[in-house]
Amino acid sequence: MATDIKAPQFPESVADGTVATWHKKEGEAVKRDELLVDIETDKVVLEVVAPMDGVVAKILKDEGDTVESQQVLGQLEAGSGSGGGDAKAESEDKPAAKADKADKDSAEQPEKSSEQQEEGDDDAQAGPAARKMMSEHGLSAADVKGTGRAGRITKEDVEKALASKQSGQPASASEAPKAAPIPAAEPGEREERRVPMTRLRKRIAERLVSAQQNAAMLTTFNEVNMKPIMDMRKNYKDAFEKAHGVRLGFMGFFTRACVEALKRHPEVNASIDGDDVVYHGYYDIGVAVSTERGLVVPVVRDADQKGLAEVESQIIDYGQKAQKGKLSIEEMTGGTFTISNGGVFGSLMSMPILNPPQTAILGMHKIQERPMAVDGKVEILPMMYLALSYDHRLIDGKQAVQFLVTVKNFIEDPARLLLDI
Repeated sequence: MATDIKAPQFPESVADGTVATWHKKEGEAVKRDELLVDIETDKVVLEVVAPMDGVVAKILKDEGDTVESQQVLGQLEAGSGSGGGDAKAESEDKPAAKADKADKDSAEQPEKSSEQQEEGDDDAQAGPAARKMMSEHGLSAADVKGTGRAGRITKEDVEKALASKQSGQPASASEAPKAAPIPAAEPGEREERRVPMTRLRKRIAERLVSAQQNAAMLTTFNEVNMKPIMDMRKNYKDAFEKAHGVRLGFMGFFTRACVEALKRHPEVNASIDGDDVVYHGYYDIGVAVSTERGLVVPVVRDADQKGLAEVESQIIDYGQKAQKGKLSIEEMTGGTFTISNGGVFGSLMSMPILNPPQTAILGMHKIQERPMAVDGKVEILPMMYLALSYDHRLIDGKQAVQFLVTVKNFIEDPARLLLDI
């Protein structure tokens, strides 16, 4: 009896998802809890694993199809799959009469050429959506270079092969003719490649546009001398890592500084809900993380109750999970204030966009040495521009500037964080 392979139960905030990648094909054996398929939502990628040992009997939803919560994606049957040990044992136990009949039938069938066999095996390594597209455009597995897991051909690989075919260029360097150079494109020809926008990217776009359309967003700037923090890191980074097992970074200091500034300016930690203002009595700090799929914002909850080491450890853990697509929806839900560090990419100054329904976001930037006037003398100091974007419907310019100055003072004099002054 077949067992249904179902999409996971989506949270209330997620309406549906898209089948991103099948990691198994029809007829392939799987073990219990082995990864079968990835479902991409507008927030995270959810993994569907095998509920039991068996064989993928049927795939009902191809890559790119939209699915709803608990919808059937395919069917799994008990067994060992093609090429499994049980099948082999069964064939060895066949009665002689059946074996003779099989030999007779095989003698009447024309034997496949090695080329046909190889092509059939390769086509089996393509996903359902990829096989369909290859069939529609007359492509074989030899025409497409698979970049998926274990060389599996994905829909994107087929699209690349089609684009290369249309442009007259081979899909991969290994297929390029060595005798003659690749001909240059004709004058006036401009290649384009069209790919569907991922659900996460569409969701990010919607939220960013909504933030600009529905909030009176302004940005105020200040600059901070990073030398005190950098000196502290230099003096204590080895001892800190030995004691806590985590590197002493800048994000921990800025998170702690923002929490203390939020305590003094509660409107920056608030949100607007219709005609009401919601003042949060807790401090859940979102930390923007860039991934190949897009920007995600996991949340450090109750940051006011965590020390530097715990904050740093959680941020590192979130970063690693984000790159692997392992963040859960719960880890990215909520947040009362957000920190975005564009400085890791070299940004000197920017205006971060609000993360609704939050009313403010802090932008960190590149640390750069600049000549500064200190007590009537010019000194070369490592400086960073800070940007605070805020919703002017709730936060006045005076409050925004005072908040940013408070953060600046904590960073330039870290002892204030210990003394709470």
